[in-house]
Amino acid sequence: MMKRIFFGAAVLVLLSATGALAAAAPDVAVEEVQMPAWIERGGTNIPLVPGMELKDHDQVKTGPGARVLLSTADGSSVKLGERGSLALENLRMRPDGVFEAALKVAEGAFRFTTDVLARFRGRREISISIAAVTAGIRGTDLWGKSAPDKQIVCLIEGKVEVTPPGESPIDLDQRLSFYVRDKGQSQPVATVMPDQLTQWATETETQPGRGVTKRGGKWKVIAASDRSLDKALDASKQLRDAGYAAEIIPAKVKDKRVYNVVLPNFASRKDAEFVADALKAQRRVERARVGM
Repeated sequence: MMKRIFFGAAVLVLLSATGALAAAAPDVAVEEVQMPAWIERGGTNIPLVPGMELKDHDQVKTGPGARVLLSTADGSSVKLGERGSLALENLRMRPDGVFEAALKVAEGAFRFTTDVLARFRGRREISISIAAVTAGIRGTDLWGKSAPDKQIVCLIEGKVEVTPPGESPIDLDQRLSFYVRDKGQSQPVATVMPDQLTQWATETETQPGRGVTKRGGKWKVIAASDRSLDKALDASKQLRDAGYAAEIIPAKVKDKRVYNVVLPNFASRKDAEFVADALKAQRRVERARVGM
């Protein structure tokens, strides 16, 4: 009888712990990746994979033609365009229900959107730095870009306080107003035209059919196949170093073991074919085939 009671108590503890872990959403998670994209963590480059949990001090980077979609614990989304660099700092969900984050955009276009329908009952304390310009977020939809001589902050919905270096804060509280700092000089706040906003938005949206991977994606690219594990490891490393999330999957062909270098999770056959063709054009692989 005592053994049954002990076993039952142990099961309850295990279920309780499992439930707590399941309920705790990651501070930041990867939702979609249009490769090549990776993070710098502890001096190492790691390719981004849908479903990956990101950590404090991670730096997200994207290559040519790339896009990344991230989700945060408060239900917001962060999008990063090509040739971008985004550092994640001070990530934490405080015991009092406040989600904190400092997002630092060193290069590229980004978009931050708060999901007003998300079931988040806490508060947010999020700031975004676009080079030297800081934007304090107060529940909003915000687009911005950091270039060597220009920084842009465009308010789509909500409110944001922009603080240029050495200047007083500037409130953006009118929909579609935007701020530009050009060659170190702040320009007057203006209203963005619809065609310009559309053009800006395309810089951060993933592009269907151009190499998008996502959670539950069923298509894959077999980038290489070899009987030698060492050669497969070399091929995988070269792809991963370039920002392509390759993995090795053993298989049997005519009773002989081979090692396939696979890029998984593509949203469609067209997305997989796009990357297969790109890898061949870049001469990163000799042959590549697409499958499910």
